[in-house]
Amino acid sequence: MNAQDVVQQVRNADLRLVRFLYCDNGGIIRGKATHASKIATRITEGIGQTLAMQAFTSVESLAPVEGMGPIGEFRLIPDPQTFVTLPYVPNTGSMMCDMILTDGRPWDACPRTFLKRMIAQYATLGMRAEAAVEHEFYFAREEDGSYLPADNSLCYSSRGLDDQAEVVDEILTALELEGVSVELFHTELGPSQQELSVRHADILRAADNVCLVRETVRGVARAFNLLASFAPKPFLDQAGNGAHIHLSLWGIENSENRGKNLFYDAGERGGLSEPGKHFIGGVLRHIRGLVAITCGSPNSYRRLLPHYWSSAYGAYGFDNREGAIRIPSVFWGREAQSINLELKCADHSGNPYLSMGALLAAGLDGIKNSINPHEPQEIDPGNYSDEEREQRGI
Repeated sequence: MNAQDVVQQVRNADLRLVRFLYCDNGGIIRGKATHASKIATRITEGIGQTLAMQAFTSVESLAPVEGMGPIGEFRLIPDPQTFVTLPYVPNTGSMMCDMILTDGRPWDACPRTFLKRMIAQYATLGMRAEAAVEHEFYFAREEDGSYLPADNSLCYSSRGLDDQAEVVDEILTALELEGVSVELFHTELGPSQQELSVRHADILRAADNVCLVRETVRGVARAFNLLASFAPKPFLDQAGNGAHIHLSLWGIENSENRGKNLFYDAGERGGLSEPGKHFIGGVLRHIRGLVAITCGSPNSYRRLLPHYWSSAYGAYGFDNREGAIRIPSVFWGREAQSINLELKCADHSGNPYLSMGALLAAGLDGIKNSINPHEPQEIDPGNYSDEEREQRGI
């Protein structure tokens, strides 16, 4: 879809507003809306926004960042390929935007542009990344000034699917209309906790999808008088919410590995190739800095605890859900297509563009420098002593 297509769709659908959205450094989706009558010019000229907005926190305080104060502007320039008509609000469309300075240069503080830069670096090596995210969230109701889980269903229970069937059906319908392919939906460990898994896509589209899913789930839930909370730990005595990132690398069209999953090698344990191991090695080497991005709030660290299946340790393993990286079991007959890695230490308080871009950056260091990870862990790393974890590089 190009700019002209967007203008035509806005007119055909008789929309009144089009939202120009972005995700800030605090993981908050923000933006402005243009009147539909101005869409033809706005789509190329953009909408002005103060530079200070990239220093706003998730609690609406302004962090003291040089160059992000009352002086200066950037432009929200939308990507026409992200245009959707929003099913949960009347006469409104939306697009995700890049941040462009008033002199026409991409702003270094734009998270979406950062991810694009990492994509370009992989392309020079003949590689491209695909990703998907597992979205965990709670449905809650307001009672006596507090929010409580909307039901008390059990993990994976069919009753839980029944309890929220109407709102879930509306969410899935809305996402389908927006072009998001949902693969799985089920209840999770906490009461009224849900998990929605989206089909993998090229990594930029996958990050855009994260924003679209969050906006849609919340918007539809409001129509049912529900709060949808993606907070890492909305209820301190219940399971936390993750945003696990699944990622694989593929050969680009004009490379010798065209169309091949570069993480797969049938001759290696679990089918995990040398490039896949090196990618993991890079991620684990940088895991402390990476987690500061992928788990971007104090609330995140109430979730990342030992023995909670939330990846409290810098380790990896095959179907080991206590390590930072899990290598999921491949599907029979589709081994080469289905192998991927799952970064479990990620949640929705992180900006998806920064999280995925930082994951690519760490993995790229591993590939370029042939960083080998330690041996995959076959038990819960929390069962080792501190000395044993140190010996194993955990």
